[in-house]
Amino acid sequence: MGVQLKNKVDFLEAKQSKNRMEEEQRVAQVEVAKQRCKCVIDAIQKLPSSTNITDSCRRTLLKLAHAELAFLSRPSSSSLSLSVNIGHLETVVHILQLPFITGVSRVCKAIRLSPSVTSEESRDSSLKHIHVDVVCTVNRKPVWIIVSDRNPKYISWNRCHRSKGLKLRIQEVLAAAQSCLTLRPSSVILFFGSGLANNVYDKLQDEFGASEIGLDFSVFSSDLLEETEGDWINIIARSYKNACVLEISPADGKDVGPKSRYNVEASIVDSSQLELSVGKAEVRPQLLEENIRSGDSSQLEFSVGEAETRPQPTEENVRTNLGDTFCSIVMGMKLRLLENQNSESAKPGNAFGGSDLVNFDTTALIALVSGISNGGTKKLLATPENEMRQRFKGNFDFVIGQIMSEIQNPIHMEFGRILHGKNGIICESVLMEFKELVSMCGGPNEKLRAEKLINCIRVVPDSPSERMMGLPTTRKLALKNKIVFGTGDHWHAQTLTANMAFVRAVSQTGMSLSTIEHRPRALTGD
Repeated sequence: MGVQLKNKVDFLEAKQSKNRMEEEQRVAQVEVAKQRCKCVIDAIQKLPSSTNITDSCRRTLLKLAHAELAFLSRPSSSSLSLSVNIGHLETVVHILQLPFITGVSRVCKAIRLSPSVTSEESRDSSLKHIHVDVVCTVNRKPVWIIVSDRNPKYISWNRCHRSKGLKLRIQEVLAAAQSCLTLRPSSVILFFGSGLANNVYDKLQDEFGASEIGLDFSVFSSDLLEETEGDWINIIARSYKNACVLEISPADGKDVGPKSRYNVEASIVDSSQLELSVGKAEVRPQLLEENIRSGDSSQLEFSVGEAETRPQPTEENVRTNLGDTFCSIVMGMKLRLLENQNSESAKPGNAFGGSDLVNFDTTALIALVSGISNGGTKKLLATPENEMRQRFKGNFDFVIGQIMSEIQNPIHMEFGRILHGKNGIICESVLMEFKELVSMCGGPNEKLRAEKLINCIRVVPDSPSERMMGLPTTRKLALKNKIVFGTGDHWHAQTLTANMAFVRAVSQTGMSLSTIEHRPRALTGD
């Protein structure tokens, strides 16, 4: 009897000891998860500016991270199964930290399906929304990113009692991608943070044509750190070296369809529209910066290739006040005759060097030729205030602000970095508006620069993308801006612009748009 009682006591003590150890492990896991939440919150607040992430997207991520932290901080959380949501959030934030992710317009949000998506397409008559983790731009093309942080052995291909299955999930996403006109992606990227089983990988390739993406999503390791008594200690590290990243192009995903009013046949630009009067040059960006700072035109250097002639700044340029920095920017851009390109290379994404394209709106052209940008700040500041007010009227303070901005940070230095080695395009609407503004408000030197600039940038027809024209035309989404930015979107080109009001309005619709912001400049009559 005594032996049995002792054995029972020993059993109970062992069980209690095991329970205590398990409880301590759960508490420790919860504490680590809480620290991971705090690190994710910090990472969200420090996301790089290159993502162009909207305030709404940032708030969504912070709300999710804070909700997870609040759940883990509840007294009962240590006795529950550990939530896996923080791993998913970590992976989303990891993706947003990658340098080639830009134009982030939507994160961790459901996208409403178009009524055109039938129950047969969605395989579920009650399905009205599709969850997409990131809507953004990659290589100037709109994409959707679907994220999974699950253990590969728990990712099933077909429906099971606890999951709809990956196959059905992909079918639903692709059906939604084809139905969403304004948010339609050029491709869907699948990011499996913990890898993917070979059999599932093969099925994605065979049934959906998935292929590995040629961008490095996975080498970066996300180290989450905590400060303790002045020293940094590593508390958790996430490595994505085993991640599997696949890309699927939705069927019928063409950007401009035959019904589009602005469709361009074969997307080929008539070479007769092009007038090229300035040769191509390669300008060292740092040399351009030194030239702007010093004002010394004698130090400009140009590389001369065997197959092309690159004119150097001449005394004529100085005499006519074109400005050496203006000439340097223009000659640093790529110039290629379309006659040498076949129809295949002239399609969007291939034309003029593909990712080297920059689409100029009117604000960018004005900023390039403005007297403020071309060494006229001292002359303007020396002008009597009453004369300046009479000339610029209600825009006086606006112009003075631009002058001070130019003195502190010359805009041609910024343009030199952005445009070096790029091909420039403008649509016909921009050309007409630019010519009209310069004719009315430009001085002789600004008009001369405008003429030279137009002659070295390719003019393409107004050909806005179907998704851009699918947005409603409103006061904030004016038709003329939709045509300008939509043409850049059609050619997969970043649009250089100071019109951030339109960019914000587009972003608020959830559409990802590839743009480069510049500071505004005005024509001064120079």
